[in-house]
Amino acid sequence: MTEQSLTVRDNRTGKDFDLAITDGTIRAADLKQISATDGDGGLATYDPGFVNTASCRSSVTFIDGDKGILEYRGYPIEQLAEQSNYLEVAYLLVNGKLPNKAEYEAWAHDVTYHTFVHENLKTFMQGFRYDAHPMGMLLASVGALSTFYPESRNIFDEESRALQIRRLIAKMPTLGAFAFRHAQGKPYVYPDNELSYTANFLSMLFKMSEPKYAADDRLVRALEILFILHADHEQNASTNAVRAIGSTQVDPYTAVAGGIGALYGPLHGGANEAVLKMLRRIGSVDNVPSFIEGVKNGEERLMGFGHRVYKNYDPRAKIIKKAADDVFEVTGINPLLKIAVELEKIALEDEYFVSRKLYPNVDFYSGLIYEALQFPPEMFTVLFAIPRTSGWLAQWLEMLGDGDQKIARPKQIYTGGRGVQYVPMGDR
Repeated sequence: MTEQSLTVRDNRTGKDFDLAITDGTIRAADLKQISATDGDGGLATYDPGFVNTASCRSSVTFIDGDKGILEYRGYPIEQLAEQSNYLEVAYLLVNGKLPNKAEYEAWAHDVTYHTFVHENLKTFMQGFRYDAHPMGMLLASVGALSTFYPESRNIFDEESRALQIRRLIAKMPTLGAFAFRHAQGKPYVYPDNELSYTANFLSMLFKMSEPKYAADDRLVRALEILFILHADHEQNASTNAVRAIGSTQVDPYTAVAGGIGALYGPLHGGANEAVLKMLRRIGSVDNVPSFIEGVKNGEERLMGFGHRVYKNYDPRAKIIKKAADDVFEVTGINPLLKIAVELEKIALEDEYFVSRKLYPNVDFYSGLIYEALQFPPEMFTVLFAIPRTSGWLAQWLEMLGDGDQKIARPKQIYTGGRGVQYVPMGDR
């Protein structure tokens, strides 16, 4: 027995077991030795939603929810949002370090010149109904990319793998913009390789007949910050999906498509739209106090507050709130902003919310910014998926190189019948 171990007594048998503790965890497989009878398979843990189960070791993203800390590869999110840009952050996530000048220029060049998609893929997207959801189009088109690049199945070829990563990061804005234009019945706009990553995305979204689209620098920077904040967030549902699908050794396009599918769900990627609906329902600043009382009485739901991980103010929310000022300076104040600010002010001072550690999260202000940028709610999750691709790929790469990882295959607790005898249809 050592200090770094857990002693467990099985009261069924009276036997004691020592389980090694490493990094604050025990290996679930070590529980299998705790057995009451021969052949019972030993103990397992029951943890729906992985509430207290670590599925991997990772050096990509660090979160301290109690202190409100978020770091990419050890770098505080506040420093990256203020001083970096999205492509540099993507390089950091994928490669584990910040690039020097030559490395960054080569990376930015490679990503920029992979932004175009095959014309057949454009035709594929044009085949969707006029009212197809942009997220469904993105999911399908990213999955379809694997058929355009069959060599992507060679996931243990480092050169091929690096090429697919550059392609995916490059093409996501193009596919997202095409989905946006499709819903509006507008012609698709090809990438402009003279523009930055985010400026090019805005051009593909909003360019009409002008020879060159020039977005306001403040809007470009605000979108850059939003992309940085959404680049990764540890082992959330979509990242877990990418890792689980990737554990079958499938190509990265299919794995990322699985992440998009998970992000599509309203409990993951659709929370900022729910915030906008809540603010519209409140209607005015005068109605905020009565809404707060409704929340306390269980009659209303406070959207955009609280987080599965953060038990403090989400650091991303603070940065977004600041970025919102620049956006509204260009677009004009969203009338919902006053309601949001008043709601936050009251909630942060009210003991009911403070005691429950309900603080604003990243979704509370991001929807207001997206709406100010003229994005319909259906596009919000697409705007989440585009930057998150670099995080998904970083996690996928890490998973491939982790010798502990196996194909995802969780245990179950069977609750159905046993030994039921088949009865012919005529006798039922």
